[in-house]
Amino acid sequence: MIGLFSRRPRSDELHIGDPRFDDWEPVGDYEDLPTARAFAAQLRDLGIESALTSDWPLDEFGRGDIALRVPPEHYGDATVMLDGLDD
Repeated sequence: MIGLFSRRPRSDELHIGDPRFDDWEPVGDYEDLPTARAFAAQLRDLGIESALTSDWPLDEFGRGDIALRVPPEHYGDATVMLDGLDD
């Protein structure tokens, strides 16, 4: 039987209160889901695994406290890539 958390997470899916990502490093904080998804897509296109997380459900407008997280071993690469996108 496949467990609830056995599938690989999609990088553009928002994970609310998901403990699988507690040890992943935050590389960005966003207030809305479209912006967070755009930055996650950039990392995915560069081959960097990421996840969007939030401790609480978003409001009715899709806004809230959204973190873009990467596995610890990808933190350096992700921050360099995201710094280049902010220019």
